[in-house]
Amino acid sequence: MQKVLIVYYSRGGNTRKMAELIADGVKSESLDVTVKDVKDVNADVLLQYDGLIFGSPTYYGSMCAEIKKLFDDSVKFHGKLDGKAGAAFSSSRNIAGGNETAILDILNAMLIHGMIIQGDYSGDHYGPVAIDSPDERSAKECLRMGSRFAKLVKRLSK
Repeated sequence: MQKVLIVYYSRGGNTRKMAELIADGVKSESLDVTVKDVKDVNADVLLQYDGLIFGSPTYYGSMCAEIKKLFDDSVKFHGKLDGKAGAAFSSSRNIAGGNETAILDILNAMLIHGMIIQGDYSGDHYGPVAIDSPDERSAKECLRMGSRFAKLVKRLSK
């Protein structure tokens, strides 16, 4: 069975809630999913999963330092994530708080690793976003992304 890792950083709990919702979407497609706070993840663990999803609060339009450090630490095995599925999500304090640029920051790091990213033609194009705690709209987007991501992982593993 394919395995998905969701790594997040969450000071106030909003990004953690999003990670759990995305995990529910992955589970709906019968994949094994693990959700971990970034403080409990070292870069070597990333090699053990078929799909990687990263979530970060938005700080000054970018990913948080904790997630960035994990990507920086992953340089030691550059190229070994090639072909794995990747996705990102973010929360912020207000509308136009930089959610999309934070997600793109994460996706840029994944693309440099050679990971496969799937956009969404509907809804949150780059990845789910929430303003403060996930509301009904963002919860729906999280579940949708988790399900779509799981289907991508299955297709890539054939």
